[in-house]
This record gives sequence, C-alpha cells and structure tokens, in this order.
Amino acid sequence: MLYLISGASRSGKTTIAKKLSVQKGIPYISLDWLVMGFTNGISEYGIHDLLMPDDIAKRLWSFFKAMCESMIWAGDDCIIEGEAILPELIVELIKKHPKTIKVCFLGYANISIVEKSKNIKKFSTGYTDWLNDKPDVYVTNHIANMIDYSKKIETSCKNNDLVYFDISNDFKGVVNDVLEYMNA
Repeated sequence: MLYLISGASRSGKTTIAKKLSVQKGIPYISLDWLVMGFTNGISEYGIHDLLMPDDIAKRLWSFFKAMCESMIWAGDDCIIEGEAILPELIVELIKKHPKTIKVCFLGYANISIVEKSKNIKKFSTGYTDWLNDKPDVYVTNHIANMIDYSKKIETSCKNNDLVYFDISNDFKGVVNDVLEYMNA
C-alpha cells in the first residue's frame, strides 16, 4: 500500500508521515528530498525548489508516476509526503490501482497570514527549518502563496472526489483525523 500525503507547505505533511511511519512500521519518503536531488544533482531537468508546488508536480509527474507503479508492482508499503502531488494527476493512479493507494491532501485555506506566521514561528523545528533564515516579508509572501495554493488543492480535491483536510483552526485535532483516516 502506498500512503500519499500532499498539500501546502507547512501543513503538517512531514509530521503526519513520521507518525504514520511509526504506527505502521513502514518507511516514508519526502518528495522534498527528490526535488533537492534534482535541484542540486541534475538541474538540467528543470525541476528545482524555487518553482511553485504545482509546477514541480507537473514536471515531476512522469517520474513520480513510474516510481509509484514500480513500488506497487514490487509490493512495497511506503508513505510518500510532499507538495509535488496534484489531485488532478494522482487520480489517474488511484483509478488504475484503487486498492493499493490511499491519498489525502492538507492545506490552510481559512487562516490569516498573520496567524499562520505566528504558528510557523511557534512550531519551528529549529536549524533544519528552511524558513528560519528568511526575512519576514519572504515568509509572509510564502504563506500568502500557500493559502492560495490550499484553495486550489481544496477545489481540485472536490472536483476529483479526493479527501482534503484543512488545518487552519485545529492543527493537532486535524493531525489525529488524518492519522485515523490513513489507518482506516
């Protein structure tokens, strides 16, 4: 079984993937690692970390789809988390492999930029947190982009009958809801 957790940056994907990994006793892969591999290793492919998530997802799609199909064929259980999955693309794999893929999307379409900024600062993971060294204006712009992206993801999930969780108001509660959904 492949468990796919995607959505906006700073929506809890990695937190959920790590918890689910422990609960299920299976590994997780972050698409951020793959994107950074492309960024720093084979930049000529045009996949890099400065693109918007939907652009990365579109450029990465043929690779990601083939990787998932190889994992399904091999029967390997794994959790894959990251921004670079779009509902309108992943639905193709779900239709082809309905019993071997479970997916959900996360976002924060209903929170103010100020409130999300406070949350980011409050729950920073320390030196590995890539937003720590960014100026406030950068963080504010990033949050605004991710709120817009969350709205796009939410709409696309509705259009494709996929599950979307909004973490805007109750992060811890929604994390538990996502874990319950992924374990059902």
